[in-house]
Amino acid sequence: MNPLPRAIGRLLGALLLAALWWCLPAPAQAATSCNTTPTPLSFGTVTGAANVDNTATVGITCSTSGLTLLATVRVRMCLNIDAGVNGAGQTNPRRLTNTFGDPMQFQIYRDAARTQIWGSTSTPATPTPVQIDLQYNAPVLGGSGNTSATLFGRVAAQLGLSAGLHNNPFTGAHTRLDYRYAEQLLGTPPYPASCTSGGTGGGSITFPFTASATVPNHCIIDSATDLDFGNVPGPIAADIDQTSTVTMTCTNRTPWNMALDDGQNASGVLRRMRLGATGNYLGYELYRDAGRTLRWGAAIGTDTVPGTGSGSSQSLTVHGRVPAVQSVPPGDYADVITVTVTY
Repeated sequence: MNPLPRAIGRLLGALLLAALWWCLPAPAQAATSCNTTPTPLSFGTVTGAANVDNTATVGITCSTSGLTLLATVRVRMCLNIDAGVNGAGQTNPRRLTNTFGDPMQFQIYRDAARTQIWGSTSTPATPTPVQIDLQYNAPVLGGSGNTSATLFGRVAAQLGLSAGLHNNPFTGAHTRLDYRYAEQLLGTPPYPASCTSGGTGGGSITFPFTASATVPNHCIIDSATDLDFGNVPGPIAADIDQTSTVTMTCTNRTPWNMALDDGQNASGVLRRMRLGATGNYLGYELYRDAGRTLRWGAAIGTDTVPGTGSGSSQSLTVHGRVPAVQSVPPGDYADVITVTVTY
């Protein structure tokens, strides 16, 4: 028998096996991606009298999918936070603003003691983001891992806050999560060299959130001077005019109305002072203007005095008058007026 055909047959068989071997599919490389679920950083009600602290979280899920022989995935990630849309900067400090642009200073920290400002590598002044390393199993069909980062916020005590809702949206380029992941066919790979280099691959995503605080409308009456018409010898033949001053302090931007009731001895809409416990009365009136033509009453929008708080002390003058002609027994006449500020 001719040995040549056998040799050719064996060679063809070897070539076929080689061809089959090279046609076997290579192990698929896994694909890893990360996404975030941030929560708002809400400080609630803030008056500026003391520090107000609160926290927010950024939940992070990284998933590895695809046919793979990986046993473990390692992800190194860095969370960067910039100044925010309404921020003046990261160390100035950051700020919240209301619809008028009035500022409220606040800060975001990396630690619960609130000593380490959370920054961004895009800002040289505070280039320190928060770094997190995540490891999880990824069997043949893939897997995922979860972690989270805590934002430690503080609105420091400060004077002169303005009323209203203050906020600062951290959207767009103001947040960024950089991550790199490491893969290998079997075993546990080393972590990537950084959040932006090394490993098998990586990416960047955002984690938008909004920081907010509310400054309530608030007023306090500081003082009110007595309205003293003095001593009058004999019957009241001419008008007697005097003034009193009411001083109050309201939070900046707080709309208010000051009302005066009719006193303890009024007869209808006529204010009266009384002589002790007797039935003797002396009529008088209170006005909003120096010309004493606008009566000062308690109907908001009709005869009260409106205004807006400035954050500092504000004084209003009460213009009083005892009209002529009145003849009453001698003695000390008095009345008590209640001042009400509605805001």
